[in-house]
Amino acid sequence: MYTLPVISKSGKKEVQVNLPEEINPHVLYEVVRWQLAKRRRGTASTKTRGEVAYSSRKLYPQKHTGRARHGDRGAPIFVGGGTVFGPKPRDYSYTLPKKVRKLGLAMAIADRAKEEKLLVVEAFEGVNGKTKEFLAWAKANGLDGSETVLVVTENELVRRAARNLPWASVLEPEGLNVYDILRHERLLLDEAALKLALERIGAGGEA
Repeated sequence: MYTLPVISKSGKKEVQVNLPEEINPHVLYEVVRWQLAKRRRGTASTKTRGEVAYSSRKLYPQKHTGRARHGDRGAPIFVGGGTVFGPKPRDYSYTLPKKVRKLGLAMAIADRAKEEKLLVVEAFEGVNGKTKEFLAWAKANGLDGSETVLVVTENELVRRAARNLPWASVLEPEGLNVYDILRHERLLLDEAALKLALERIGAGGEA
């Protein structure tokens, strides 16, 4: 059980969330590897000796020239020839058990909570879509840009206000994932995003 601070206009507030106490780096590795594999376009392609634009005529007779024997100009041994065992378009994605994916997300959130790098926001007061408004809010709440921050909120105006900052990335609550959590130093969730995240990982929480 972790106690998370909540940024609230009404004063000090906390929320209790049930997250894993032990964090297994290998589970996080497996989930990140699965995510990045899914993102690969898999469009790399090379031509074999049968696909390069060269004649298939034999260069010169097999014997009695004093030179090495060769076939056509498109052989891999020649510059511009075909590629042996080169990449072809393929799908790099693979399946990962849902239980492992849920556990990975729970551990990633728990890791930020354990490091005291997870903040919950009741409401982004004064932020109405302008970057300067989010900057003012962030400065007032101890976020000065010295650490990268992942902002997860259902409020489109807040996402619009934060997306241009070099130290902040924004996501909708449905898009919360292990890779983006781990590549940012801080995790900032609004209450709706926290509720959805806890539902996804099957954990409970209470204010």
